[in-house]
Amino acid sequence: MAKQDNKEKEVKKTKTKKTKKAEPAKAAVKVKPRLIEKYAKEVAPKLHEKFAYSNVMQIPKLSKIVVNMGVGGAVQDSKLIDEAVNELELITGQKASVQIAKQSISNFKLREGMKIGAKVTLRRERMYEFLDRLITIALPRVRDFRGVPDKSFDGRGNYTLGIKEQFIFPEINVDKVSKVLGMDITFVTTAETDKEAYELLTAFGVPFRKKEIN
Repeated sequence: MAKQDNKEKEVKKTKTKKTKKAEPAKAAVKVKPRLIEKYAKEVAPKLHEKFAYSNVMQIPKLSKIVVNMGVGGAVQDSKLIDEAVNELELITGQKASVQIAKQSISNFKLREGMKIGAKVTLRRERMYEFLDRLITIALPRVRDFRGVPDKSFDGRGNYTLGIKEQFIFPEINVDKVSKVLGMDITFVTTAETDKEAYELLTAFGVPFRKKEIN
């Protein structure tokens, strides 16, 4: 009788385990980047008032950020490309694409098709997250930092910032870096003039040294 009772208890336990439904996993809460709200509440109204746009669609906005890392040393050491790609992915949080030489240059021992750099194009949330980290964390880590120059506007509302060292980004482990690499960060905006683009980036918090554009 004792054995039969034990078997009945085991059957009941297995039934309760089968009938018990698994609880649904809680969805991860997605936090909206801080600069998206800042643009809507502060930047856009400020630009609208300053330039007196007749239509809200005329207000300039940031459309994308392109981070380009050239690796000239890859001509002699191809492993540098892999390091540049890994570092760029750590910095931006997005998969990087390898840039290939379009033509051969004998003086630099460069052949067509060789890997010479890495590039990442950031849009939407990742773009604003990267801009926030660049302004608040990376640029203040530049040695003797006194602001970024404002001479690199292209005349069509886009701005390019040159970075000499990848160490300014906290994602990079200095002990694991074999070569110092710089990069160009291009801010592509919908502004029609450099003046509007300057005001847009300034409103976001880009620390320009002084205004020298017309």
